[in-house]
Amino acid sequence: MIKKLVQQQYLEIPIESAWAYFATPYNLNEVTPSDMHFEITSDVPDKMYAGLMIMYKLKPMLNMTINWCTEITFIEHGRYFVDEQRKGPYRLWHHEHHFEAKETGTLMTDILHYDIGRGIFGRLAGLLFVDKKVQQIFKFRYLSLEKRFNQKQ
Repeated sequence: MIKKLVQQQYLEIPIESAWAYFATPYNLNEVTPSDMHFEITSDVPDKMYAGLMIMYKLKPMLNMTINWCTEITFIEHGRYFVDEQRKGPYRLWHHEHHFEAKETGTLMTDILHYDIGRGIFGRLAGLLFVDKKVQQIFKFRYLSLEKRFNQKQ
C-alpha cells in the first residue's frame, strides 16, 4: 500500500542558500539521525544533477545494515528535485523536495510516497516499525533544520 507523507518547513534563509544546502549530497548526514549510522559509500560531487546515483548504507532498526541506492531523477535548479530508490528496502520510494522563495526566507515542502510492499509481512512491518521510523526521520530532519537555520541570534 502506497503511503504519503507531506512536510512543510519555513527556513529563514534566502532560497539560494536553501538550494545550495540541499543540493549538496553530503549534507544528508546532518539531517539523518545518528542512530541510523548513515554513510555515503559512493563518490558524489559537490552538487547534485539529474541522473546522479548515490549509494549508502544505514542501520534503520535492529542494527541490521541495509544498502541503499537512490537516483536524482528530476531537478530544476532552485525549485525542486526528486530522489527515487533504485535499490533498497522499499518497493517504492519517491521523495520530492520543493523550494519556494518567500519575502523573508524559503518555504520547503517534502512530499514522500513510499511502499514497503512484501504482502502481509510488509504491511505488518509498516504498521509496527517502518511508518514510525519514517516519521521519526522527518521529525529529526525538521528539528535539525530549525536549529541550523531558524535560531534567532
